[in-house]
Amino acid sequence: MLVDSKPATRRGDVVAVCLGNALDWFEIVVYGYFAGIISTVFFPAETPGVSLLLTFLTFGVTFVMRPLGAVVLGAYADRHGRKSAILLSIAMMTAASAAIVFLPDYRSIGILAPAILVLARTVQGFAVGGEFGGATAFLAETDAARRGYLASWQFASQGVAAMLATGFGFAITRTLSNDQIEAWGWRLPFLFGLLIAPVGYYIRGRLQETIDVKAARAGASPVASLFRAHKRQLMTATGLIVLGTVATYTIVFMPTFAARELGLTASDSFAAALLTASVQVIVVPFVGLLSDRWGRLPIATGAALALGALAWPLFAWLAGAPTIEKLLLVQITLGVLTALNVGALPALMAELFATRMRATGLSISYSVAVAVFGGFAPFIDVWLIETTGSAVAPSYYLIVAAIISLLSLAMARRLGSSAD
Repeated sequence: MLVDSKPATRRGDVVAVCLGNALDWFEIVVYGYFAGIISTVFFPAETPGVSLLLTFLTFGVTFVMRPLGAVVLGAYADRHGRKSAILLSIAMMTAASAAIVFLPDYRSIGILAPAILVLARTVQGFAVGGEFGGATAFLAETDAARRGYLASWQFASQGVAAMLATGFGFAITRTLSNDQIEAWGWRLPFLFGLLIAPVGYYIRGRLQETIDVKAARAGASPVASLFRAHKRQLMTATGLIVLGTVATYTIVFMPTFAARELGLTASDSFAAALLTASVQVIVVPFVGLLSDRWGRLPIATGAALALGALAWPLFAWLAGAPTIEKLLLVQITLGVLTALNVGALPALMAELFATRMRATGLSISYSVAVAVFGGFAPFIDVWLIETTGSAVAPSYYLIVAAIISLLSLAMARRLGSSAD
């Protein structure tokens, strides 16, 4: 590990990683926030529910590519350095975003439109699959004494991405008509991501490496080592993040849920989501800071218990008599509890893996959890609502996720730390 950099330089590197991370995640989450609009543009169907299911299925399918990206780019980061992998990820994300920005709709080119959209989203899924591991490993290795705080900015920067996405949603739904939004307005946030991508690439190009790249290249394959001797760590890290990713993408689903199931306006729904994201950006680093003093496990465990216990009452209260005030309180509560849960997790997950395989382990565990549980959360929520006929149904999935993460937290306590 390289430790001779000046503190001021390292702070600049942390900021650079977080900004680039926010840009990459913005491209991912904005699709989820605009799913209701995208469903009519690229997946027209006689039944609106079917159209929305197809859109969220596409949202989830791209997450299937994350484990592959995690293996390829995570191993690349462990063998060739965090910086090289981070730059490659943002370059791929930019190319895919360009395809989405300029893609004609279904009425113009027919079935090619959704096909190209799926392909572009697949590339984004592959790129972001290695993003989590490379960026989190970089942050965790910058200063071991402040690992919880610095690594927590992985999720804080995702909160910044959500703020940008929901801010666009609020502004667009407030200022444009439905016809304008469907015709061209939905492209504006994707165009924003495309235009600022070169800035992110330039900033990340000035990073200083945190590992000895020559030594890493000379070592054994991180993927082979991981699956040969660290299966329990990999499974534990995967389970740790299940609740966080399900809760995060349930919050992404909330604007669509509020408009479709509760009859609230789109702009009000985006305003609630924007406030939730803002709260998370503040709370997550604070939790990371506390985890350096109090430990990672107590905070994450308490938050997981609270999320599991409050999920059903919150949705039942909201669905019983929906108002924008209730939506705000429910989303803020979910946002705070999610932030309390995930704030300590990046450092906790990083400490399960040795440096030589850390980026690979983080990338694979996170990507598998998101691919299997989180990315399909909006699709599963819609399916549960359609199947049960109940607007409370999304809470069932949150409860299941909480149980999985609590079991993994108990396993993490037994495994301890493998950090070196």
